[in-house]
Amino acid sequence: MVTRVATVAFEGIEARAVDVQVQIIPGSVQFAVVGLPDKAVAESRERVRGALIASGLALPAKRITVNLAPADLPKEGSHYDLPIALGVMAAIGAIPADALGGYCVLGELALDGTITAVNGVLPAAIAAGARGLGLICPAPCGPEAAWAGGDLDVLAPRSLIQLANHFKGSQVMARPEPAVAASAGPLPDLRDIKGQEGAKRALEIAASGGHNLLMNGPPGAGKSMLAARLPSILPPLTPRELLDISMIQSVAGELRGGALSTRRPFRQPHHSASMAALVGGGCHFQQTLRLI
Repeated sequence: MVTRVATVAFEGIEARAVDVQVQIIPGSVQFAVVGLPDKAVAESRERVRGALIASGLALPAKRITVNLAPADLPKEGSHYDLPIALGVMAAIGAIPADALGGYCVLGELALDGTITAVNGVLPAAIAAGARGLGLICPAPCGPEAAWAGGDLDVLAPRSLIQLANHFKGSQVMARPEPAVAASAGPLPDLRDIKGQEGAKRALEIAASGGHNLLMNGPPGAGKSMLAARLPSILPPLTPRELLDISMIQSVAGELRGGALSTRRPFRQPHHSASMAALVGGGCHFQQTLRLI
């Protein structure tokens, strides 16, 4: 019998569906993970083994095969720990086999059985909602997942034991509440700049009309100083803009405590930064460029 658990793989901020298939059969004692996993995914075997032992469970002395389908899609990151562990638990009867059918799962496991935070929970939650699934994620990421919609069923356990008790009915977890990050102080204000009347007027026109800006001039002319103050005269983020920005921050691991920030982002790369430093590099980036 094959146990299936839904999870995701990230391509940029897009969360692609991944099916975690767990099979336990008689044979030589082995724990194999296949389906184009990277080093972090391959090492999940030891984290899953340690977390299950800490939770009072032991892996059977049989052949355990975990397949991450589709097999031709690269799998990266530690968020596959929890779906693999839950698949094994369902296969050995530690939790009801049908309990995971309506959920997308992601989370990293510690050796003591606690579930630690991972990146990309917000886009995973939005993708799960689009597929008609709920979401199981680490407790620190619960407020982030709650932003995906009030009708999305979100479980945010702190440990494997807490999640198993919830499925068995001995403990009920409340749905996490959306959280907003506290303000980090006022933004740099345009009125701080003395002079530069023409440049400030250009910023106001661009902000009011949603235009692009190209700043050109020698070092020290005030280009970065002006650009840093542009967010202070822009209107508040719309809900769509807030989600788009937060999904990028979620995948990048910049959301602290699952709380979304309502502040417009401002990035200031160094003038000597290469193209790869600005937009990324490597084989996956090249493949994306070819697809575009």
